[in-house]
Amino acid sequence: MNLRTRSIILLILVAAIIIIPLTMYSGLGEDQGYFGGSDDKPGAYIESHYNYQPWFQPLWEPPSGEIESLLFAVQAAIGAIILGYFIGYFHGRSKCKDDEEDW
Repeated sequence: MNLRTRSIILLILVAAIIIIPLTMYSGLGEDQGYFGGSDDKPGAYIESHYNYQPWFQPLWEPPSGEIESLLFAVQAAIGAIILGYFIGYFHGRSKCKDDEEDW
């Protein structure tokens, strides 16, 4: 199998992986229980079935969900930058050691 045939097969597989779920769940949303987040469900269940009292209240709560999402995205970006820096640093350091051994 040559490279062109392999590339075409892989592109077809990627397209199928994208298209099949979109057609299977077309029109179904959070109303039917699909694609709904599970962040609030356990907390609501515990609060309704047990006599749960929170231990403390948050110091600051974001004024809207958009700001909360923004802060989460900024936190994720900072973590990705730090992780990427260290991965690049250690990769460069090992490459430098390999180059020194070749001399």
